[in-house]
Amino acid sequence: MSDADDAVPGDGRFETATEKSDRNWTDILQELRATQTGTQILTGFLLAVAFQPMFQTLDAFARTFYLCLVTLAGIATLLGLTPIIMHRRLFRHHEKARLVVIGNVFLLATLAVVSLLVAGVAAFLFGVTAGLPAGAVALGVTLAAVAVIWFAVPRLGRTPS
Repeated sequence: MSDADDAVPGDGRFETATEKSDRNWTDILQELRATQTGTQILTGFLLAVAFQPMFQTLDAFARTFYLCLVTLAGIATLLGLTPIIMHRRLFRHHEKARLVVIGNVFLLATLAVVSLLVAGVAAFLFGVTAGLPAGAVALGVTLAAVAVIWFAVPRLGRTPS
């Protein structure tokens, strides 16, 4: 193979554009698998909450917040399924490069919604068990952690330029 076959010259990989798309698509699928597991666990937890005796004692605010979390869990699940559905619908249509770009957008959207869902679940649990002020603190702390993970942590992986 020559440097002309390298999809990104100088990155140490000698692959065609198609091979690069295949590799990137595999990476997206692996990340979706990890995200789907966490989303399924959170969704299962949320669905089980409604069948607990204590659920009947929740006030209107807590019930509304709970329903918003269930909605977020549904949206996260659908967003995570979208790249897979697209792959099935575009299978053998030679659209892998386009699928990788769109799949990446939906994966990022899934991660954003799951991040909000995690913060919301923490706030819900603290709010129900320790009161609304504790729920607000849990929401703030979790959202701060989400911000660090989204914006500060990726900088640690970058090489100085």
